[in-house]
Amino acid sequence: MKAITVNNIVKTYTTKKETILAVDDVSFSVEEGEIFGLIGPDGAGKTSIFRILTTLLLADSGSANILGFDVVKNFKEIRDIIGYMPGRFSLYQDLTVEENLEFFATIFNTTIEENYNLVADIYKQLEPFKTRRAGKLSGGMKQKLALSCALIHKPKILFLDEPTTGVDPVSRKELWEMLKRLKAQGITILVSTPYMDEAKLCDRIALMQKGKILQIDTPQNVVNEFGKKLYAVRSENMFPLLMDLREFPQTENCFAFGDKHHLTLKEETFDISELEKHLITRGHSNLTIKKIEPEIEDCFMQLMKAHPNDE
Repeated sequence: MKAITVNNIVKTYTTKKETILAVDDVSFSVEEGEIFGLIGPDGAGKTSIFRILTTLLLADSGSANILGFDVVKNFKEIRDIIGYMPGRFSLYQDLTVEENLEFFATIFNTTIEENYNLVADIYKQLEPFKTRRAGKLSGGMKQKLALSCALIHKPKILFLDEPTTGVDPVSRKELWEMLKRLKAQGITILVSTPYMDEAKLCDRIALMQKGKILQIDTPQNVVNEFGKKLYAVRSENMFPLLMDLREFPQTENCFAFGDKHHLTLKEETFDISELEKHLITRGHSNLTIKKIEPEIEDCFMQLMKAHPNDE
């Protein structure tokens, strides 16, 4: 049995000025015991999908089920077997760390002691602050408390909506290490993130943009299908360099990537020294052009180029 099955889900939101198509005929499935990532920028439709799957929102059309339970007809059963950590911190700010965890355990007719082994790795870091109010915690500690509360009833499936947004790099790394340990305990995890570098930490990913899924596969297979030579280009003046690269007739795609520009060309056999000569004549100094291996973000940008109507 699939842990999660989504079939042709559509969701729109209507305002006074317009109707927004948030989820556009989305279908995917998640295997039991895997970490599946919805990867995409803000506005890609990730949160709407999460709210539909956690029975908090009704889709306009399509269907979805969790471990065989329909998200509309069997919402009560689903709420007993899932854990949900929304993108915005939503615990009780005036309750202490310990009080929040006890509250969520009580809702599911369990106790902290009964399932302590499941949250022990996380909660041990919180115990020195267990009498501190949740609203006074740092971003990383809030994240750990929210995850503990989502796990305290021993869910079969864990939904984490952008759990690392707004937290420091160390806390991001710690969270992904926790997710690996939870997976080892048989918990299925659906996680969303706008950070492309986190995609490679999932077993499979769905790259999303404007409510559509552009590709579903393992991170390695996504990279393997890039199919183009990729170059990293630098010079003394990076913004003029970006403009000149984009205006170059052989350029297929070029975008800023950290302290470099990533470039693909229309012709694979093009002599890269010709590009170098062109840029030098444009006044670029300390120029470097280096062939590199693609990353998930490069693949996402390539898919965006292939689906211009989704931009």
